[in-house]
Amino acid sequence: MSIHIFMAAYKRVWEAKDPAGFAALFTPDGLYHNTPFQVQSGPQELAAYWERILLQDDISLSYKVLGATENGGVAHWNVTYQVTSEELFQIWASSTGTGLPDRHPGDPLPRMELDGTLLAEFDDQGLATAVRIWWHSMPQPTAQ
Repeated sequence: MSIHIFMAAYKRVWEAKDPAGFAALFTPDGLYHNTPFQVQSGPQELAAYWERILLQDDISLSYKVLGATENGGVAHWNVTYQVTSEELFQIWASSTGTGLPDRHPGDPLPRMELDGTLLAEFDDQGLATAVRIWWHSMPQPTAQ
């Protein structure tokens, strides 16, 4: 797999909310570092982590490959989505380094934007052996 094929598949599984498809991008012992200090390994952990995508709607991901090697590459990605549950909002709130938006009970949940960089390594069969992402997120401004 090339970084170009991987990023097209990454976009597809995120926008389709497909945990099993996400896990299938990796070798059986493949690693996904969703932050520098947190890693998921193996199909069960990868799919379980990706299930949080089920709490997103109206997902739109774009990307640009920044560099490619024979067995890897680097890409910049950006995704926007509508938060669909307080659970997802709390997951985001506990994992971000920024302050929470000023929300009051009953306020609508925000639309989020995540912007990041991805570094991937592939085996000879084209499956990801290791993927590392660095990202930041913020709520998009609400329409007034």
